[in-house]
Amino acid sequence: MEIEDITIVIATFKSENKIYTCLDSLPRTTRILVIENSNNHKFKEEINRKYSNVECILLGENKGYSIANNTGLQKVITKYALVLNPDTKLEKDSLKNFLKAAENFPGFWLIGPGNQDNNLINSKYREISEVENIKGFGMFFNMEKFKKDFFDENYFLYFEEIDLCKKINLKKGKIYLDPNIKIFHEGGSSVNNYFSDELEKNRNWHWMWSTFYFHKKYNGYPTALLIIFPKLISATIKTIFYFLILNKKKKDIYFNRLSGIINSILRKKSWRRPTMD
Repeated sequence: MEIEDITIVIATFKSENKIYTCLDSLPRTTRILVIENSNNHKFKEEINRKYSNVECILLGENKGYSIANNTGLQKVITKYALVLNPDTKLEKDSLKNFLKAAENFPGFWLIGPGNQDNNLINSKYREISEVENIKGFGMFFNMEKFKKDFFDENYFLYFEEIDLCKKINLKKGKIYLDPNIKIFHEGGSSVNNYFSDELEKNRNWHWMWSTFYFHKKYNGYPTALLIIFPKLISATIKTIFYFLILNKKKKDIYFNRLSGIINSILRKKSWRRPTMD
């Protein structure tokens, strides 16, 4: 197996200050699909100018992690795919080590890097280990296992990889972590810090929406209500409290948590999108 057997998929949204470090860490002989959640033609032209092995696809609007990655994965024709966040950087020989793990465990569904906590040195895994889930910043797919069924597109943000791993667990599929594979993940946000306040509100909304949706999907509506109820009460109290003491930033955060919970309980779609103008 060669690294040309891997296609790399990277979903982006206003990630111009992150993506180039990621792309520069990847081999120029590997096909890379960058799926941009906007209509930023300037970004696409810059990518095409700098990297002959990268195809940039514009979605026209912000459709989220799941739809963006599914768009890329649907276009993969190689045996394997590696889904990366734009704020990642591959350590030397990472792709070769993914292929080595795939050869040793041919029945796998997903393989993740040994460092799941942003720490490149102190991974708790000393050998390839079977696990229930891995984080979404670096996921190596055995494409033949998925039959074009990847991420649940009802999620816009959060729980996408947890849901995917849960689906694999229910099918008795194998997921592994390999300590020989290291991917640096900056974490936090893959978007320009200029938009941090709006993104914080958006993250809080979707964290609550996705929490309820996930538990409703796998545990049923009554159980999901029991799980989310303490968060509903907390968000309500804190929204009122921060409103009364005129702390607008904190009030907005907890109001968005409350809104995300209520919308999910009412079975509304994950509709909130960040205002980035």
